[in-house]
Amino acid sequence: MQAQRKDRSNPVLAVVRLIIAATAAGVLAAAVALPAVGGAGMSTKSALEGLNLQPEELDEPPLPERTKIVDADGKQIALFYYENRQSVRLDQVAPIMREALIAIEDFRFYQHGPIDVEGTARALVKNLSNGGVTQGGSSITQQYVKQVLLNKAETDEERAAAIETTVSRKLAELRYAMAIEKKYTKDQILEKYLNIAYFGAGAHGIQAAARRFFDKPASKLDLAEAATLAGAVQNPARTDPNVGPESREQLLLRRNTVLDRMAEIGKITPQQAAEAKEKKLGYKDVEFPGGCEESDYPYFCLYVQYEILGNEEFGKNPEERRKLLQRGGLTVKTTLDTKMQKAAEKAIKKYVSTKDKPVAAQAMVVPGTGEIKALAASRKFGGSKKKNEMSYNIVADAAHGGGRGFQQGSTAKVYTLATALEEGLKYGDGFPAPAGYKASGYGTFKNCKGEGVGDPSHTVMNSSEGGGGFKTLETGTWGSVNTFFLRLEQQVGLCDVVKMAKKLGVKRADGNKLSEVETFTLGVNEVDPVTIASSYAVFASRGKYCKPLAITEIKDRDGKAKQYKPKCSQVLEEEVADAVSGILSGVFTKGTMTEVGGIGRDAAGKTGTTDNYMSAWFAGYTPNLASAVSLGDPRGAADHELIGVTIGGRYYSYVYGATISGRIWKDSMLSALKGIEAVDFTPVDRSRFGGCTDHCAPKPKKKKSDEWPRGDRDPFDIFDPPDGGDRGWRGGPGDGRGRGGAAGPIAGPIVVPGFGGN
Repeated sequence: MQAQRKDRSNPVLAVVRLIIAATAAGVLAAAVALPAVGGAGMSTKSALEGLNLQPEELDEPPLPERTKIVDADGKQIALFYYENRQSVRLDQVAPIMREALIAIEDFRFYQHGPIDVEGTARALVKNLSNGGVTQGGSSITQQYVKQVLLNKAETDEERAAAIETTVSRKLAELRYAMAIEKKYTKDQILEKYLNIAYFGAGAHGIQAAARRFFDKPASKLDLAEAATLAGAVQNPARTDPNVGPESREQLLLRRNTVLDRMAEIGKITPQQAAEAKEKKLGYKDVEFPGGCEESDYPYFCLYVQYEILGNEEFGKNPEERRKLLQRGGLTVKTTLDTKMQKAAEKAIKKYVSTKDKPVAAQAMVVPGTGEIKALAASRKFGGSKKKNEMSYNIVADAAHGGGRGFQQGSTAKVYTLATALEEGLKYGDGFPAPAGYKASGYGTFKNCKGEGVGDPSHTVMNSSEGGGGFKTLETGTWGSVNTFFLRLEQQVGLCDVVKMAKKLGVKRADGNKLSEVETFTLGVNEVDPVTIASSYAVFASRGKYCKPLAITEIKDRDGKAKQYKPKCSQVLEEEVADAVSGILSGVFTKGTMTEVGGIGRDAAGKTGTTDNYMSAWFAGYTPNLASAVSLGDPRGAADHELIGVTIGGRYYSYVYGATISGRIWKDSMLSALKGIEAVDFTPVDRSRFGGCTDHCAPKPKKKKSDEWPRGDRDPFDIFDPPDGGDRGWRGGPGDGRGRGGAAGPIAGPIVVPGFGGN
């Protein structure tokens, strides 16, 4: 009895005994110890002085801040965040919300210091009598300290240490709380706590919680809603409404507990509490899917997001990079030109509907810098199958959130053309181009390992009526003649063509190695619009390849900025690039884009239709801007061909490169370049590329103008129609004037799947 009286007169021992009891036997057992050793007159100040505790400055890292993405003009286009949080001032929180939180967590908050011994004792006794935890034991200041320590924790061990029930942690928490109480006013502490607290359902901070739970700002919360959120902070994992019906029931019970407590201490009347209890939970489940889904420019946003996540310049590992993006409070300035972006979107919308299964995708890139100015697609981004939305970045490669891409088709023929010009061939050089071609042996084509990859078992057919007779580099390109380009690829070497494509930045969309096969020149590799636009930009910039650039500056939360410059290198002779442009310019006037026409200024490009109409492309450029447009069905191009389809409300028997993609390119480029001064291509060096070498066209014969010398067949086994021409090949709707190639042969060898068209 004497010892017990001595304990009661010493508040220091009361606090120590409370802490030890809480540590050794849990909170409920500690409830027995405190009334026996302390009294209502015990002060926090005397207790802390007796323990010789001194304030210790708490390192308060900035709360995870949203990262802002802006366009080239500095206008915001997206936000990224690690935690769904939007910090607000205390005056932006409904007074009833403040009352509810204080009532259940620390009703003497404005009366006590860093620790409320009397309030803690009451809470412990209340919890014991109720057989569960109904009132908080730690002050709001202490809870804020704990949240700061949790946010600072980097590992599971550190997070466990921040909440472990030990004397040392509790004393450290008290020292930090003392410093916080000296540093801030009570209102400031309450504001900080409301912004850092987690409420469940992915909502951090009161503003995000109000919107997530009830679809309204924190300033508009009513009594029942405020009580719900106040009740959620104690154990958000247990009361998370998204977990299931049981959790929602727990949240409802917790709300009613808060209402009872508010009535008990006189903050509301019993009638108000009863009326609020009659209301349903009212959880709205408002989703906050993340930055890019909410952006007006989601595909560009995705590209920027993955550029940061996948680039070591922004962090040593993926975790560091994600943390920087989601917590860093950065301002990321991008290359996006909203005028060009809207031009692409408008052109796509004109020809392809958001409801269509085939998807049109377009990228615009600046030659000489690699700056990506626009990334657009016909479908909205969001992932909802019911709404026909895309769940990945169809404009880009897998490294930037994209998928497998689509086969490039005949837009790949330009790499063979560039190789031929680089290796000394001239505009007038050429070869016979019959309707069908079959390699004489496996060694006819060799990959870069020296392995024979020719396929003598299949015959490749032309896909346009321009496939007969002798073709030069010019006419073979304008007509997009398959058999001509296979012969040209054999002449310059498959490996050289592959190397050319690689140095122009071509890579597979899925990240795998390029398929080095006989039909490489016909575009059998799956690619994406950003990659193809960037490769064509090399010709526009006279041989300079620039890595695609989406970010030009990153400014941290303190305003320190880092610039990101173009990364370019000369990969092709200027004169060779000019020669490529000279030939590709004719595609608009003498080739597969004749029907669509040009854009009123110097422009060059190439259509691309894959075999069996699995995808359709157009890639082209001016000296100012390069762009590529793809069209294909992401459900699987091989199973969902562009034959007999309705796209944009129009029915198409067959979709060629010029049919839709070429028109999108033309309309978008006309709008995007409006107001930008036209620049001419550098004239072709005719002394170097004019005429022909030893591959000149044979002199015309008196008999048939489309007949070609039999001696030119070696080393090929070429399928030759019975009459020596190409009349056995059905032209179909394709006529070489912007509508692509033939529908298929009337009779003869099979068409090899995956081989390109025009």
